[in-house]
Amino acid sequence: MRIDVLTKEYPPEVYGGAGVHVTELVRALRARRDVEARVHAFGAPRQEAGTASYPDLAELAGANPALQTLGVDLAIADACAGADLVHSHTWYANMAGHVASLLHGVPHVVSAHSLEPLRPWKAEQLGGGYAVSSWVERTSYEAAAAVIAVSAAMRDDVLASYPAIDPGRVHVVHNGIDTEQWAPLTAPDRVRELGVDPDRPSVVFVGRITRQKGLPLFLRAVAELPPEVQIVLCAGAPDTPEIAAEVEGLVSELAARRTGVVWITEMLPRPDVVALLTQATVFACPSIYEPLGIVNLEAMACETAVVATATGGIPEVVIDGETGRLVPIEQATDGTGTPLDPDRYVADFAAALHEVLADPDRAAQMGVAGRRRAIESFGWPAIADRTVDIYRSLA
Repeated sequence: MRIDVLTKEYPPEVYGGAGVHVTELVRALRARRDVEARVHAFGAPRQEAGTASYPDLAELAGANPALQTLGVDLAIADACAGADLVHSHTWYANMAGHVASLLHGVPHVVSAHSLEPLRPWKAEQLGGGYAVSSWVERTSYEAAAAVIAVSAAMRDDVLASYPAIDPGRVHVVHNGIDTEQWAPLTAPDRVRELGVDPDRPSVVFVGRITRQKGLPLFLRAVAELPPEVQIVLCAGAPDTPEIAAEVEGLVSELAARRTGVVWITEMLPRPDVVALLTQATVFACPSIYEPLGIVNLEAMACETAVVATATGGIPEVVIDGETGRLVPIEQATDGTGTPLDPDRYVADFAAALHEVLADPDRAAQMGVAGRRRAIESFGWPAIADRTVDIYRSLA
């Protein structure tokens, strides 16, 4: 069975959880004898067998980014001739899958990593292109032969956002983690080179600077932590100049009040991220929208306790009191996920961080339990098995 995987992100151009998911799923599919997995990815040429790349069309160089995306989608759709099934990831590639399905008469499977109706702040980033991306997603989802949600919470969101979809076509297959590549790595010298003191307790955040990641709320929360605690931010790729300026201001205020504030803006290679996660006392995920949160699995696989928001699919990964702490949140129902009481949420997040930091032995036990859970419940071979079962049901 030939499966064509359509994606915006693919190594070396990976900047979010969806890109990680595609990378690992393709690796697991290619390890099987019953599947030929080809990749069609946005961006510059890649030197990988079975993988084709598609740059933006020169004719659309000055157009809205959403239109540039559609130009790439059409080129990808044309190249899917001969596939038995196409599988697209994120709205960027959804229209490529939809058109390929119509053009070549094959099933189209969509993976739901996030949903445009639940990210209205993207209008800041795309302007009128947000209306285009929303139309693309709705059209593709409603026509897809199957939708794969990365969590049960994501499935609920899909059906709430697009009630025209038959619930029987929406399946849950969790995100996964490669627990060999994401494993504890004690590297104190490298950690020092990155500006972090491995002998001090630390809280680490890893993520893009977007509204959904809750970074401004997190920066308010960590201001309440004891002065010996380091705050390590691996945060870059801001969505808009506005949120970039907001985060810069909050980090400057924090650094003026305490030592040990480390902000790494460039994308680090995996071994460096693993080293930082391994040395951390706690990993923080203050997201206000997270269909599952691969980054929590990455931290757990590195034996690090997690403090995360009890939203979306996060409670399907982090077990409160066992692998970390979940912070309750009451959220607006307008699609933004904004906390109804931001001050309460910030205080609760600070309290959960303080609780874990105050008991290093318990934090270490949570880390061990987290790695065990990552290995037992989120391995990629099993996820590939469940995904192929869905493919075969459509053949």
